[in-house]
Amino acid sequence: MMAVMSRRVLIGSAVAMGAGAGFLGLRALAAPQQRFPLTLSDAEWRKRLSPAQYAVLRQAHTERAFTSPLDKEKRAGTFVCAGCALPLFSSKTKFDSGTGWPSFWAPLPDAVGTGRDFDLGVLRIEVHCRRCGGHLGHVFDDGPRPTGKRYCMNGTAMKFVASKI
Repeated sequence: MMAVMSRRVLIGSAVAMGAGAGFLGLRALAAPQQRFPLTLSDAEWRKRLSPAQYAVLRQAHTERAFTSPLDKEKRAGTFVCAGCALPLFSSKTKFDSGTGWPSFWAPLPDAVGTGRDFDLGVLRIEVHCRRCGGHLGHVFDDGPRPTGKRYCMNGTAMKFVASKI
């Protein structure tokens, strides 16, 4: 009898957790869509972006860790949105987080927006381009000084523009 009770409790807990995560995900999808200065149709985005860029920027996918050349980019310059070319991050704020994604301790002024993301069943802070709304990645509170933030970005969502010397 004890084994049956434990299994019931376990199954009930799993169902409750799954329902909770599903509810949180539905709430995130039901949120009103934000308007952005640059708005294109789905067809226009697909024409402008590569399939990988479209998946990340427009569908909020995540590239595999350690696959972006921008993770190892060390030159002076600016990281811009791959969707609309808005400057997002300075190379001066880039650091090696060891996560396999380009990471920064601060964005450029008025470059990004944030929103609540419950896709994994827990609250994360999503980062998007202020101009086109393209999904860039997430921000965490485990970064270096001076901000303590780690803007963990998908390299696919950005392009690098080297400084002219």
